[in-house]
Amino acid sequence: MIPVFSVLIPARNEARHIGPCLNALLASDPVPGVAVEVIVIANGCTDDTVARARRFAPIAEQRGWLLKVIDRAQGSKPGALDAGERIARGVLRAYLDADVTVSPDLLPALVTALDTPAARYASGTPQIAPPESLFTRLYARMWQRVPFLREAAPGFGLYAVNASGRARWQEFPDIIADDIFVRLQFRPDERVQVAAAYRWPLVEGFGNLVRVRRRQDRGVAQIRARYPQLMANDQTPRAPLMALMRADPLGFAAYAAVALAVRLGRPHDRDAWVRGR
Repeated sequence: MIPVFSVLIPARNEARHIGPCLNALLASDPVPGVAVEVIVIANGCTDDTVARARRFAPIAEQRGWLLKVIDRAQGSKPGALDAGERIARGVLRAYLDADVTVSPDLLPALVTALDTPAARYASGTPQIAPPESLFTRLYARMWQRVPFLREAAPGFGLYAVNASGRARWQEFPDIIADDIFVRLQFRPDERVQVAAAYRWPLVEGFGNLVRVRRRQDRGVAQIRARYPQLMANDQTPRAPLMALMRADPLGFAAYAAVALAVRLGRPHDRDAWVRGR
C-alpha cells in the first residue's frame, strides 16, 4: 500500500492567504511513491476561507491528490489540528500555516528527510516574505541573519513528522506555541532542516512586531512551566551579537529596539492576543 503524506492547514479568517498557500502547495514537485492529502481546517471563520479553499479541490484531483475542507465553528488552532488529525490517513504529517507559501521542492525534501523508522522531525529553510514597511524590512534583514533560522529547523509556519515522531504526543494541548511544543519533542539530532525554502510573513510596523514577539515569549514561558522536561531539547544556537551589529547596524538597531520594548512592556500588553504574523 502506498504511504500517505497528510498536510494539515489550520485556517482562521484566511481568505486573503489561503489561495496563495494552496496554489504553491499544489504546484509542488512530484513526490514519487507517496499519496498526498491536504486537509484545510477552517476554525471560527467569518469570511469566505472555506469557499475559497474548496475551489482548489478539482486542481488537487487533477494531480491525484485529495483535498478535504473542514468547517468548524470553534476558533481554536489546537482544536483545529486535532480535528484534522482525526480524519488524516498519513503516516507522514506536515502542519502548515495558511499564510505560508512553500517552494516546489519542499514536499519531496520533507518526505526524504522523514523516510526512516526512527523518530524524525523536519522543516524547511524559512525566508521572510518581502515586508512593506521600512521598520519591518530592517528587522527582517537582521532576523534573517540569526543562526537559529539557518541551523536549527525552527519550524514556525511549517513542520513535519513521521509516524514514530508523531507518537511522542497525544492531542495538541491548548497552548500558544504548537510549533515549539512539537519541535521540543525531539532532540537536536532528531531534527532536520532541509535546504528547500518556504516563505513566512512578518507583521508590519514596530508596535505589531513587539506584540508578536511578546506573544512568542509567552508561548515559550508557557511550555517551560507546563512541560519543563522538554526544555532539555532547547539547544538554540547563540546569535553572535557583535558580528551581527557590525554586519548591519540599522537592522541590529531595529531588532534590539523590539527586544528592549518587549522587556519593558506594560503588563496589560502581555495579555493581548495577536496573530503570529
